[in-house]
Amino acid sequence: MAVLRIHPRDNVAVALSPVAAGERVRVEGREVTALEDIPQGHKLALAPIAAGGEVIKYGCPIGRAKRDIAPGAWVHSHNLGTALDEDKTPGAQVTALTLEPMPVRTFRGYRRRDRGVGIRNEIWIIPTVGCVNGVAQALARAVETYARGRVDGVYAWPHPYGCSQIGEDQEATRRILCGLIRHPNAGGVLVLGLGCENSSISVLQELLGGWDSARTAFLECQAAQDELAEGEALLRGLIDRAAGQIREEIGVDELIVGLKCGGSDGLSGITANPLVGRVADCLVAMGGTALLAEIPEMFGAEAVLFRRCADGDTARSLPALVEECKDYFVRHGQVIYENPSPGNKAGGITTLEEKSLGCVQKGGSSPVRDVLHYGERTKKRGLCVLQTPGNDLVSTTGLAAAGAQLILFTTGRGTPFGAPVPTVKISTNTALAGHKAGWIDYSAGGLAQGEGWDKHTEALLRKVLDTASGAPTRSEQAGYRDLAIWKDGVTL
Repeated sequence: MAVLRIHPRDNVAVALSPVAAGERVRVEGREVTALEDIPQGHKLALAPIAAGGEVIKYGCPIGRAKRDIAPGAWVHSHNLGTALDEDKTPGAQVTALTLEPMPVRTFRGYRRRDRGVGIRNEIWIIPTVGCVNGVAQALARAVETYARGRVDGVYAWPHPYGCSQIGEDQEATRRILCGLIRHPNAGGVLVLGLGCENSSISVLQELLGGWDSARTAFLECQAAQDELAEGEALLRGLIDRAAGQIREEIGVDELIVGLKCGGSDGLSGITANPLVGRVADCLVAMGGTALLAEIPEMFGAEAVLFRRCADGDTARSLPALVEECKDYFVRHGQVIYENPSPGNKAGGITTLEEKSLGCVQKGGSSPVRDVLHYGERTKKRGLCVLQTPGNDLVSTTGLAAAGAQLILFTTGRGTPFGAPVPTVKISTNTALAGHKAGWIDYSAGGLAQGEGWDKHTEALLRKVLDTASGAPTRSEQAGYRDLAIWKDGVTL
């Protein structure tokens, strides 16, 4: 099978492998001759499309033809443009849709006394301000050889913020830091402050409201005579206590999985993303939680999610959140619908509608139960939407701060990064998985060659449970762990 027509309404097909000019391909009983070379992941016209006519993929318009397009023609940026209107947002509605419950499967995790369930038993050093990043990293190096027993490692999380911020920008940073301090993947946390910053230890303590003193320690560097010695002593105590933690059987209903994509290509929407959507549905059907992030990646496909609001509150808050994110672009003088990156376009994605329709498939078919702003923590189980930008590190940091213990990350072009929590990389195509075996945890490429959906759904779900039970991801094995906080405000 050289090309795939995704939906019966589609007037384009996706090349599953490169199609040469003059090559004849069969699509559902009809034969089309390629008028030019069609790269893998790109689109081939199945029928005449008049200038101004709709180009249909996934059963939905992905833009309008810039000029007449003949059957067999390559359909891409040269002859296809967006049809989105920045001033229009579709309405939302409450759905009666429910998923058939599934038997709850288990993983082996750490039950925390005050912070839910963790899938790692790490020691985290969280600076309140960028000024103490160097101290945090020095402390991590000083005690890494002391980490023993069931402690999975010691990690410092440097960032440039925590001071010289005002308003909501400052509050968002504080919420992210508090979300990380509370995160159950950390068996111990040292909160490292300077002493004169806006987001000081005392400010964060007030926002936290309470904490488990056996797993949370605080150190203000300006008040300490020797911050390295005092910090090392605190970390050794945290390590000793964390070393006594043990894994136990825990139901998937206590698992929170973040959903993210990056470096998408023309196969993202027909292999990896819908596969992740099926796994997300399985988790939700077992009582677990899936967090769908990156709101700009929904622009142009909002209606798909708007039709699946679980209640009136969600039907009001989800469109409002999308509008708020559009206003963010407007405030900064940016065009809302100029989103596909050069890598996306090279992979076959032409318009934001096309990219977004592929992206939202990560959310499966579950009703949307809740809507969270950036820095907020998950409150409800089921499919929830989290406000983040599309940037990979910023978005995955937001997912972690919201409570996700692990993240499913689909990619068509590959990326080595790792979030603060285990990040399972899923390739959309087989070639990427072979070329970048050190980056990719799971290949969905076989779906483009006709391999069964049930087989891949079970295999990826098993990968999720194994990862939650302690199996390291590729980025963890490589030591690639980073965070980034969304900056949206004046720097003083």
